[in-house]
Amino acid sequence: MADERGRPPRPGPAGSRTSAVQRVLDAHVASSAERLGRPLRVLDLGGGTGGTAVPLAVAGHDLTVVDPSPDALFSLRRRAAEHGVEDRVRALQGDADTVRDLVGETGGAGDAGASGAVFDLVCLHGALEVVDDPDAAVGAVAALLTPGGTFSLVVAQRLHAVLTNALAGRLDRARAVLTRPDGRWGEDDPVPRRFDSSAVVDLVRAQGLTPVHVQGVRMFADLVPSALLDSEADRTALVALEEAAAGSEHPLGALGSALHVLATRD
Repeated sequence: MADERGRPPRPGPAGSRTSAVQRVLDAHVASSAERLGRPLRVLDLGGGTGGTAVPLAVAGHDLTVVDPSPDALFSLRRRAAEHGVEDRVRALQGDADTVRDLVGETGGAGDAGASGAVFDLVCLHGALEVVDDPDAAVGAVAALLTPGGTFSLVVAQRLHAVLTNALAGRLDRARAVLTRPDGRWGEDDPVPRRFDSSAVVDLVRAQGLTPVHVQGVRMFADLVPSALLDSEADRTALVALEEAAAGSEHPLGALGSALHVLATRD
């Protein structure tokens, strides 16, 4: 996948968006499983090839992955088999508009009951950008959470794209991202929609969820020239800087290329 400048993402110990999110998610999942005394029932909506789902299955949890792409689901099944967790991963073709019907038709993960709330954790990572109605999508998945369950949301942020385009001298693009409601620079923008952190938190709360952790992801890793990260000490320092600025209490979190929100259902 290319970054917003049309280049492949730069590797490095600052970590990808996935690894930063997975680290927080793993800790939360372990704590929840200990509290419940059993593996979690997890829905990964838009989970693609299983980058989030398979590690959770390896950790012993039960996964349902819903994605519109049959090719992605084929790769998911192959990845799950390679890790020996195919019996813990269920792959269903669908999207946010059909997920509730899919879960109902297939029995869900456990006893859905009258409410349809069957999952201890629902992940929506990098998928809210492409849905027609973000509020409806969050509402649909929130309804599938058990009381006390957790919603994990990862979305692309607006301010990061403003800053990276401005620093690259693409001022027209920067202004468009800043002012357009969808946070895009134009029809050739590969990102379908970007969000503001405050709007994301408000959206989650509007669906009856309470944010318990908010972090910006990759505030600096895309901005620091590779030539300045030659030594392990430099790369370690960048990791430390990213982690120090990641929390919701620090305003720099709004400059991350993505925002990660964990929220619980009352």
